[in-house]
Amino acid sequence: MRSIQRRLSLGLISVLLIIGLVLAQISLWLFEVGLQRYLESGLRNDSELLLVAIVRGPNGLQLDEHRLSPGYQRPYSGHYFRIDFDGGHWRSRSLWDLELPQPESAGLHADLELAKSKQSLLLLHNEYRKFGQKISITVAQDYTPVQASFVLVQRIGLALGLAALILILILQRVTVRRALRPLDRAREQIFQLQQGQRSQLDDEVPLELEPLVAQINHLLAHTEDSLKRSRNALGNLGHALKTPLAVLMSLAEGQKLEQHPQVRALLRGQLHQIQQRLERELNRARLSGDALPGARFDCDSELPGLFSTLRMIHGEHLELNNRVPPGRVLPWDREDILELLGNLLDNACKWADSSVSLGISLESTGYCLLVDDDGPGIPDDQREEVLGRGNRLDEQVNGHGLGLGIVKDIVESWGGRIRLLDSAMGGLQVRIDLPERTGHSSAD
Repeated sequence: MRSIQRRLSLGLISVLLIIGLVLAQISLWLFEVGLQRYLESGLRNDSELLLVAIVRGPNGLQLDEHRLSPGYQRPYSGHYFRIDFDGGHWRSRSLWDLELPQPESAGLHADLELAKSKQSLLLLHNEYRKFGQKISITVAQDYTPVQASFVLVQRIGLALGLAALILILILQRVTVRRALRPLDRAREQIFQLQQGQRSQLDDEVPLELEPLVAQINHLLAHTEDSLKRSRNALGNLGHALKTPLAVLMSLAEGQKLEQHPQVRALLRGQLHQIQQRLERELNRARLSGDALPGARFDCDSELPGLFSTLRMIHGEHLELNNRVPPGRVLPWDREDILELLGNLLDNACKWADSSVSLGISLESTGYCLLVDDDGPGIPDDQREEVLGRGNRLDEQVNGHGLGLGIVKDIVESWGGRIRLLDSAMGGLQVRIDLPERTGHSSAD
């Protein structure tokens, strides 16, 4: 979720920066153009006043200095003019020994410098006719103070823009967090689904999330219903086949097949395999029971029922020792752990003489599961063979065969390791090392 917030923040920053820079540039350009047009009106008024100050004298055209602005009299005052006509030209005293730039075309001109004065000029050049003569009037104003003020305005505007951007980002982050809060709740509820703490998501969500939540709840209900129907169908099928199998087994043991020993042995072996597989699947269905999808394996609540079922299957003469510390919860799916432990303990019970022990401990690298029995054990050179799916050393005893192959597949899918060792009880020890995992991770 943080990655979504980061992407939204970066996207908003990029958009705001681009739009802000474009708007700022356009605004400053419009402001400068408007300011120049305002100053142009003043220059045009000065140009017209200079035109009025030109009068006819006894020797031709004359400039009435009494009508000139005092700014034209003070050297480098920032206000300048030059009047050109056929008989000569006039310059303002404020130019002193400098020359005013002469543009090639009429109109307003900016960014012209007055030589040696470091003044940036805003200049207006116009042409008139008076007393039958062509007169060119050029007036200029020092634009440097205006530019300095303009730069100051730019800096203030930039600072205010950055402050506004930071404020917008803070408000955006708060708004996004509030908008994504329902997704955080949905994520927590999905994690609770994975932990088996709930069966559906809450329906009270924003309008935009209602279709998604409804589809997830529908899928969960459909999946749970399918699992229940599959489990019931498996149980019903197993119970329906037990009676026909018993009849076939009695016929295989009967006297009618004594004259066909090969057929009798083949039939007996096939029926025995069907019966074993049927009992195994029925035991799995009976051990799994009803649970929420994705429920974690709580040893305190699950192991007593598992041990009770094993005693019912293998008899009360076996001593089943539970050496698991109280409060232990394994971070794997309940159904998978039941299948793993069910196969391990079922194999151990079939080979044990009188005692089976289960231990689960948390080590630095993960969880360690130990199943010990006091049976005959397995020779070292044959242990790898036993871990192959379906391999058994003794066909007379149903154990250390297909179940260990299933367990090996489950353990390897979790990145774990299974080993067959000598048990301190005199038989076989099955040791499973599983890497520690967490069922919940934040979305970046």
